[in-house]
Amino acid sequence: VDKIFSENAFDAVIHFAAVAYVGESTTDPLKYYHNITSNTLMVLKSMAVHGVAINPYGKAKKMAEDMILDFSKNSDMAIMILRYFNVIGSDPEGRLGEAPRPELREQGRISGACFDAARGIIPGIKVRGTDYKTHDGTCIRDYIDVTDLVDAHVKALQHAKPHNVGIYNVGTGKGRSVKEFVEACKKATGVDIKVEYLPRRPGDYAEVFSDPTKIRRELNWTARFTDLQESLGIAWRWQKAHRNGYSSS
Repeated sequence: VDKIFSENAFDAVIHFAAVAYVGESTTDPLKYYHNITSNTLMVLKSMAVHGVAINPYGKAKKMAEDMILDFSKNSDMAIMILRYFNVIGSDPEGRLGEAPRPELREQGRISGACFDAARGIIPGIKVRGTDYKTHDGTCIRDYIDVTDLVDAHVKALQHAKPHNVGIYNVGTGKGRSVKEFVEACKKATGVDIKVEYLPRRPGDYAEVFSDPTKIRRELNWTARFTDLQESLGIAWRWQKAHRNGYSSS
């Protein structure tokens, strides 16, 4: 990291480098503490040494946020922290899509599992937990389209101010259940995906969705791509065109 800062000039840094699989974090917690917390500290140290303006966007881990906030007290950097929720979708123009490592399929996001099932890579998907106190018993999450997420980062950079820390939730403000998500994925792919219902996964909460009031008020940002089926349909097109991820087209 220090070598990169030494050899290049930056106006801002967007910190995306966080692992983000809840299941994996319960089996390998130290990897997550190291990646999210220790690595954030390393990036901040290098940025301070090289006088780089800062705009760290990381996963909403309180420990990492506290570290950044403490760092900001003695810095004139412009700092923006975006707490984004469950990211779905793909680039509408087909340039970029999600291709997680194969070994993370078992731990990965529900969208990836749905697409793998629709493509026949796996026999079906596994829904973990049907006894939560929600309207249909499955977890409720806030699904944010990646195109909206990109726009939020642009808005955050535009509004970043020296000596100031901005912390914002980036989501739709509306929760959708896992069962609703699966039904939308079935419609988007045109495949009657097989679903296996299993006991709860450690670490999952019944409901997690955002309150985007602050980012709407201060950054004039609102999620626009909120049709779940449409977002999944765009991602599905990329998946079909890139059956081996970025190694094929």
